[in-house]
Amino acid sequence: MTTKALLKAVDYAILKPEASMHDVLHAADLCREHHVGCLCVKSCDVRFAAECLQDSDTLVAAVIGFPHGNTLGSLKALEAQLAVAQGASEIDMVINISALKDGDTEGVEDEIRAVVTAAWPHPVKVILETALLTPAEIRKGVTCAIRAKAAFVKTSTGFAPQGGATPEAVKLMLSAAKGKIKVKASGGIRTRADAEAYLEMGCKRLGVGNLSPLL
Repeated sequence: MTTKALLKAVDYAILKPEASMHDVLHAADLCREHHVGCLCVKSCDVRFAAECLQDSDTLVAAVIGFPHGNTLGSLKALEAQLAVAQGASEIDMVINISALKDGDTEGVEDEIRAVVTAAWPHPVKVILETALLTPAEIRKGVTCAIRAKAAFVKTSTGFAPQGGATPEAVKLMLSAAKGKIKVKASGGIRTRADAEAYLEMGCKRLGVGNLSPLL
């Protein structure tokens, strides 16, 4: 795989709570220089990131309900709407993880649908936080995202102490997706070999917090 093709599949994430405007600017400069597919930022940084990347081929994504997914669905929808208005081209939302674990798939689906509607026509990536879920719960989460018309399901925020993407979780998500929704592996991808392996498995996007190993 060429470096150019690999970087086009990358969402470069600048999401640490202490990340400054300088960090966002530096990340935007790297994305512009290397034609990275997407820069993923906190919703409060969307306007600045979009200004930094104006006239580039790098999109801006905003994280919603990040990192724990515990805000009300109506607030997630509003956050998505505001992020799009400020220049986000994509939305990465964290589901209500506890609701999924409690078996409230209808509530999870309704929440995703509200964000999809608020962000329309921009794609929504649904973060399941697979490290906190059982295989059955992962399958249910993928089904909720499909029914709610999301564009992607995503493994992880990268902030769960239990870890990020794993080959086992990604294989399960791809199986449950059945080609009806795309899969993004995110969290713990620290080498080019790991990145290429997930793409070869069938992932269409990768979330990384460090571009250096991929260049």
